[in-house]
Amino acid sequence: MISLGCAKNLVDAEIMLGNLMKDGFEITNEAEEADVMIVNTCSFIDSAQEESVDTILESAEVREASNRGQGLIVSGCLTQRYREELPKLIPEVDVFMGIDQVNQIGQKVREALSHRSRRLAGEAELEKQGLSREEISEILNGGSDEDEDEPTDHEKSESIRGTDSFGKTKVVVDPSMIVAPEIDVTQRPNYIPDFVTPRFRLTPRHFAYVKIAEGCNHPCSFCVIPRMRGSHRSRQQADIVQEAKALIADGVKELNLISQDSTYYGMDLRENHKRTISSPEKFTAAAEALPENATTLSSLLRELNAIEGDFWIRLLYTHPAHWTDELIQTIAECPKVARYVDMPLQHIHQTMLERMRRETTQQYIVDLIARIRKGIPGIAIRTTFIVGFPGETEDYFNTLLDFIRDTRFERMGIFTYSHEEGTKAANMAQQLTDEEKEAMKEKAMKVQLQISREQAAAQVGTTMKVLVEKEASETDLVEASVQSWEHGHMRKELDLTEVPQEGYMVCRGEVDAPDIDGRVYVKGALAPGEFIQVKVVGHTDYDLIAEPVDQ
Repeated sequence: MISLGCAKNLVDAEIMLGNLMKDGFEITNEAEEADVMIVNTCSFIDSAQEESVDTILESAEVREASNRGQGLIVSGCLTQRYREELPKLIPEVDVFMGIDQVNQIGQKVREALSHRSRRLAGEAELEKQGLSREEISEILNGGSDEDEDEPTDHEKSESIRGTDSFGKTKVVVDPSMIVAPEIDVTQRPNYIPDFVTPRFRLTPRHFAYVKIAEGCNHPCSFCVIPRMRGSHRSRQQADIVQEAKALIADGVKELNLISQDSTYYGMDLRENHKRTISSPEKFTAAAEALPENATTLSSLLRELNAIEGDFWIRLLYTHPAHWTDELIQTIAECPKVARYVDMPLQHIHQTMLERMRRETTQQYIVDLIARIRKGIPGIAIRTTFIVGFPGETEDYFNTLLDFIRDTRFERMGIFTYSHEEGTKAANMAQQLTDEEKEAMKEKAMKVQLQISREQAAAQVGTTMKVLVEKEASETDLVEASVQSWEHGHMRKELDLTEVPQEGYMVCRGEVDAPDIDGRVYVKGALAPGEFIQVKVVGHTDYDLIAEPVDQ
């Protein structure tokens, strides 16, 4: 399996692998020897989408070169978003499946093998006619050398973007010559995992992602997630706690709570709920009207905090419109909840917030950050912003830069606006060029770079608790970059003269989420998956250098 995209997608991949192992399938790390390859795709923004398309086509090429009987399954958000188009555009695939089908993966694997067998049988019939492999490929994929100058369906399609190889693949399906791919995708997914769902974790033993909800109700004008993932649906609190206890018993030291909107957790479980409480005013009123024993994010955090053991609870994917005073107080009173908040703000200028349909105002955001920092001493706030949104002027952008300078976020990423078909923003006037977007991004990250350097320098001489990840290999040091489709690109390259070259362990502090934020390089041979106290002795732009504190 190749799983792309966010941590939420990774959990889906873990569930599929868990179901396969339960059904008696064997998992292999060698793609060439697999009977079936699964590509779990992302379609969050254009770059992630291109990566997904290229990975599918590359997997088909590997199969053609080394294991022609191998089945190919495509799952995840790309399939959810383009369920009608993909079977026609990429007939190399045997089975397309959606989010609701992850528990049926064993059946889908068998269908993929059957489909591949039928297709190869069709090719064998064509070979009897004396056709070459190249001619057969052209027939099965609907292409023709005579049409070489004509655009293919891939090239003509504006709905799915890929790289050069994607555009040149011949894929006009001729139903009389090819067995069409199998497709099983629910238009509006409603699946949500529970504790009894089989799962094979792909993360290191010491941390895990816990999906507390699925789907999203927000109307953001730039986003396609509700269309791909469906409406918000929360897991039962008791079920999440049961999973958390099992993970802690298995050695997990960090629970990363994930969903599309973690702060909305539990609100859909109340009686007679409606999905129209996205604004801060409506959400606060609904939260205050809840009975005392209602399920909320605060009630979940308190019960998780009560589990015995030494571990962190990290809260990811919170929406600014859904913060309450109760949540701030809960985090402050729960020592196992990391002093870390992931809260994408997207912009600060009032006009931009309105065009993005963010349901928050500039003053509300400023006040909320002040409330969070006052109520939770030592909190680190991570956020992301979108630059180059349709209609963004220099004045609007400068307002954002001033906000970044004034607020001094501990962690921050920047996206350039991604033009996503099917969103309201895609049809807006005043679309900016890629060059304009990139220039904005560079300016914003330059401001944040200076802030990060100053904040890292202020840590020198302090002591902190860190979680040991692994030994720092040469590859870790050379590729010490943090990139995430959902959290923006923090950095493009690293000055290796500032980084320890050998004898160090990669660790993370309480304010560093896995695969998103910075690292702490600690000298010595330490046990992965354990907490230790360290003293910070140096820093790079985004990382800290430390040594163990004598116990």
